[in-house]
Amino acid sequence: MRKCVLFLLIFVLASCGQEPSQTKLQDYPPVKKMIKIYRTLSFDPVKFVKIIGKGWSIMEQDERSLSLTEIDLNKVSLETYLKTGEKFIKGEEKLRREKQDKQIRLDAGILLTLWVKQDSIPESWKEKVNGKTKYIFFDGTILQRSDGRRYVLCLCWVNNKWRWSCYWLGNTFKTHDPSVLLANQS
Repeated sequence: MRKCVLFLLIFVLASCGQEPSQTKLQDYPPVKKMIKIYRTLSFDPVKFVKIIGKGWSIMEQDERSLSLTEIDLNKVSLETYLKTGEKFIKGEEKLRREKQDKQIRLDAGILLTLWVKQDSIPESWKEKVNGKTKYIFFDGTILQRSDGRRYVLCLCWVNNKWRWSCYWLGNTFKTHDPSVLLANQS
């Protein structure tokens, strides 16, 4: 995809009589990476998490995220909410800090859309942090297991393919465990 965009840019510049070497790619705004959110695919934790058992339910959702029908992936950010000097944070504390920050916490429907359209996932999400696999958390949907434990879903790039997982909010989250957020549109 990037090669096609670069080729098209060079072709357009050449046809306008301007040499490609005279123009830098950073002089152009980034190409929007808009994806349509598949809201018709309802997220059912029992079906999605069937590998690890029944008894899952949706405990909480960020309603602002649920109202999104498309998203520009260039406008999302990955945040750990670690304060200076902190090496880790408990999941519930991370979630509390996210809510105070007021950014939109992306939900399971967006994760599901990316799962179906994996070629839309930003390449930067594959990068490791300090040699560790980056786990990208979608904290806009909080799942609850039948025993009352609360979980969040995540994506990670392992062995050259995307995987998803659930992570208990009682665990610790480190520098390689960011949440994906979108600046509040209001």
